[in-house]
Amino acid sequence: MTLEISDDGKPRKWLILGACGFIGRHLIEFLVDNDKSSKIFVIDKTPPEIAWLNEKHANVFKNPKVVFQSANLIATSSCDKAFEGLDDDIDYVINLASETRKGQSEPVYKEGILKLTSNVINNVQKKFGDRLKCYIEFSTGALYPSDKTLHKETDKVDQTWSYEVKYKYQVEQELAKTMKNYIVIRPAIVYGPGDRTGITPRLVVGGIYKHLKEMMKLPWTAELRINTIHVHDLVRATYFLCKNGKYGEIYNIVDNGQTTQGKVSSIISDLFNINHDYWGTAFTTIAKMDVVDVLEDINDKHMSPWASICASNGVGNTPLSPYIHSDALSKRHVSLDGSKLAAAGFTEFKYDEVTKNSLVEILDDYVQLNMFPRALLE
Repeated sequence: MTLEISDDGKPRKWLILGACGFIGRHLIEFLVDNDKSSKIFVIDKTPPEIAWLNEKHANVFKNPKVVFQSANLIATSSCDKAFEGLDDDIDYVINLASETRKGQSEPVYKEGILKLTSNVINNVQKKFGDRLKCYIEFSTGALYPSDKTLHKETDKVDQTWSYEVKYKYQVEQELAKTMKNYIVIRPAIVYGPGDRTGITPRLVVGGIYKHLKEMMKLPWTAELRINTIHVHDLVRATYFLCKNGKYGEIYNIVDNGQTTQGKVSSIISDLFNINHDYWGTAFTTIAKMDVVDVLEDINDKHMSPWASICASNGVGNTPLSPYIHSDALSKRHVSLDGSKLAAAGFTEFKYDEVTKNSLVEILDDYVQLNMFPRALLE
């Protein structure tokens, strides 16, 4: 494979912020395996050695093309210092750094999203200016009104969904005011090897109900839309937009499967040989009575068996958890229209929809890392 060269005859250079995270590690893997860069600068507060990487991704970070430095991008001085050590002729900057943990307070999201990204934008403009070919900002696809409509990028945003949504949208607005050569990506629910917050919590819960020999009962109905995108297709689409996207535009990235809770639950039930059902609209009444008590009951039901399963199977340390936060109980559809990306020319998905094999792939990866009990797959 020939090293990709930019229009000015020089090999391409990339800067990936938050690259030790789920999406970032796959993006670096894509760039290295396909010889898309001569050098990839990585800035993350978490070193690769403690980022729960599998063997493949750990080796990718050891590639001589990959240059890692640790920095807290929320702290202005730390962010400034990190950018000082970068080459001046970087072609592409991808910002994946963000506060994504569930159940945090508003100040945590404001600082970990808005302040962090403001620091990054200031340094990107100061360091690279108009020389930069493209800046990609990862937002979220979970910011549209909660209905079944396939939402286009021009649809209104519902900032009441969560603090994460509120500050992701504010970042989009700041970019529109301060940068020219940027693109915003709004991904659907991302899944694939290394996923911890997309579909994987549902897989963990499915394993627990196999252990309990009980029916898995889920909030709301099978029709709840939870549109998806496999991480391999997401990084391919990200690269495509770097080359072919239009500056100042927003792109939804979603597969063609129109994923629903029912579809995913049926696959999980088949995978673990369990039955499942839904609380339906009755869950509205249950949750309104006292959401704190409802959450406590659900988490008590899941957490203790999960700890027991892990202990009895020699899983001593794992980032996986069935713990549910309050936002997971909201009846919110994630329903995205991906036609704009298709119109730009990206139409070939390797994972056109969620399948049993694609979910087994996630669990097999965690089994190999001894982070998911092998016995639950037997």
